[in-house]
Amino acid sequence: MAVRTLKPNTAARRNMSVADFSGLTKKKPEKSLTKTITKKAGRNNQGRITTRHRGGGAKRAYRMVDFKFAAANNAEIIALEYDPNRTAYIALVKFEDGTKAYVLATANMKVGKKISSGEKAEIKAGNRLKLKNIPAGSVICNIEMHPGKGGQLVRSAGARAQLAAKEGNWAQIKLPSGEVRLVHIECMATVGQISNADHQNITIGSAGRKRKMGRRPSVRGKAMNPSDHPMGGGEGLSGPGRIPRTPWGKVAMGLKTRRRKSTNAMIIRGRGKGRK
Repeated sequence: MAVRTLKPNTAARRNMSVADFSGLTKKKPEKSLTKTITKKAGRNNQGRITTRHRGGGAKRAYRMVDFKFAAANNAEIIALEYDPNRTAYIALVKFEDGTKAYVLATANMKVGKKISSGEKAEIKAGNRLKLKNIPAGSVICNIEMHPGKGGQLVRSAGARAQLAAKEGNWAQIKLPSGEVRLVHIECMATVGQISNADHQNITIGSAGRKRKMGRRPSVRGKAMNPSDHPMGGGEGLSGPGRIPRTPWGKVAMGLKTRRRKSTNAMIIRGRGKGRK
């Protein structure tokens, strides 16, 4: 699906673009597969703001997506839908027993197409299999990190990973970041690339559109007073004077924040320049 550029009727709409939803077939979600979301506006269970610049936004219903899709069953795609809670599109599928579910849509999915999962599923886009049954070199997405837990890796719009190799009980997965990671071959993955690859080409264009997405205004630290931010103050347009920091004094660039050192053994090559 392409990106549609709007006419410059106002300054804000100049260069603004939106996704072309012509490929989607259903506007309202399946009511039985949705639930309400209580908005938190970036606050924790104590009512304190833990994530800044959140609040407001258009009302949403959460679509309960089945990230496992592990039942050895055939399903037919009956609709392709937009999901405001994620960048990828979702597909409404109907199983042979009549039950329905949402799954992440892969590229080139169409209404009426059959998809399946399990040991006997074919190696084609949209089907879900265990890594041990997928040939090396295949493009995959929605990958489990632990068998039976459901897909956690490579779920955003246009994302794709590659099954680089298999050795023993482990498969080497090359992730979109460039990281090569070991995943157990009993974990499941979907063959193909996630839908809506043109999402990265959309230009938001205006602050009001961002507000509808639940994002409140952000103020630069260097525009504040020294009492409000470590990078505040100075005469005129002055630089940070040192390594950029957060409002609480922590280094904002280059500081490693990864805590789970126990899983370092699963990373063969780190993202970026091959670091761990």
